[in-house]
Amino acid sequence: MISRNRSALLVTALAVASLGVSTAWQQFSAQRIADAEQTLRAQALLSVLPVDSYDNQPLNQPLHLTDTRLPGSALLAGYLARKDGKASAVVLQSRTSGYGGPIDLMIAIAPQGRLIGVKVLQHNETPGLGAHIAEADNPMMAEFAGKDRRGTADERWALARDKGDFDQVAGATITSRAVVTAVHDALRYFDDHATALTSGGPHE
Repeated sequence: MISRNRSALLVTALAVASLGVSTAWQQFSAQRIADAEQTLRAQALLSVLPVDSYDNQPLNQPLHLTDTRLPGSALLAGYLARKDGKASAVVLQSRTSGYGGPIDLMIAIAPQGRLIGVKVLQHNETPGLGAHIAEADNPMMAEFAGKDRRGTADERWALARDKGDFDQVAGATITSRAVVTAVHDALRYFDDHATALTSGGPHE
């Protein structure tokens, strides 16, 4: 009887130990996966900024955004980049609706309201057509750099076929319109909240 009890206790102890090791390993693995995902996310989010344009960790300085539903898009998040203690860029994560579904964009804006760059984070656009919008060397996306609302009037933030100033991705009119609209929305939002955004504080 004593031998059976000892055996049962031994089996129980081994089961508990195995469960503890398994749980610890799962937690360790989950943390490593989460850290890796965060690193990849940071690389993707910050790829819109030149590496020498900031010396802080922008993702650790999220901005408090209000009224984030814009005319043709929505803002998901915002981050403040600093260099030598001064604001060097505001990065806005925007979502708009393309031909195949949501398109997530990262839009970097200098404190003076000038676009630094625009990049696609994710999309569901048609391969070989709208999907070209996410390519690093896409000429349409490169066209945004340096633009602002002073040099490009609001009515000109449209595709050339719509009497605007922007070319489109060939065969992807809906996708291209959505991106131009989202970028214009982000610039207007920035201009309306520039002081609060560049200071990193809450705004109305």
